[in-house]
Amino acid sequence: MSKRFTGFPLGTRDFYKGLAENNNREWFRENRKFYKEQILPIAQAFVRDLGACLRQITPDVVADTRLNGSGSIFRIQRDLRFSPNKTPYKPFLGILWWQGSSKKTRNSGYYFHLEHDRLILYTGVHLFSRDALAAYRRRVVNEEHSSALNKIIAKVQTSGYKIGGEQYKRPPRGYPVTEENAELLLYKGLHAGLEGPIPDEFYAVDLIDICFEHFRKMAPLHNWLHQMLESNRPA
Repeated sequence: MSKRFTGFPLGTRDFYKGLAENNNREWFRENRKFYKEQILPIAQAFVRDLGACLRQITPDVVADTRLNGSGSIFRIQRDLRFSPNKTPYKPFLGILWWQGSSKKTRNSGYYFHLEHDRLILYTGVHLFSRDALAAYRRRVVNEEHSSALNKIIAKVQTSGYKIGGEQYKRPPRGYPVTEENAELLLYKGLHAGLEGPIPDEFYAVDLIDICFEHFRKMAPLHNWLHQMLESNRPA
């Protein structure tokens, strides 16, 4: 694939708006050609070209253009087996550039999420696996590590990003709670991000620079999480 990213095609937002309003197989079948021939090839170029930029800050980041679900672009088909949402398609474009030796969603990474009326960018881990959550908790009850993480979180927040992750109401039992780690122990996942309107640059190559600059500012959180996760991998 040699095509360079020059912006998403006109009609991309209309496609996802239509899918949100008509989330059924008949509508998708009628509009599948635009998705497969217009959106996906450009999304692949976006994965590759933004991935090349991300290697300036994360040299071994994975930018995988495969479309089988194992690559950076999430499949549009919804997995209905365990989902309470039984609509067949995801009305958004989700892309993940990740770093680490585990399955892609079990690593920390840089995530791009497009809906018809908003763009979400975040860095980190949406939801820890059971083993990763245990490793995270062991790490944050260490004063040195919790202090470092709190400083990173404060810096990222000062840069204008929100810290997120599903939270417990109280710290889990069995862990010593201090002022330094009390809030950190509430997280089930940990990420920094922003949500807002889709920029005009969405249709231009400049979208790469916009996303990269946001990811660069959020990267310290990714680096902490990546190191924590990799230190817990089996030898």
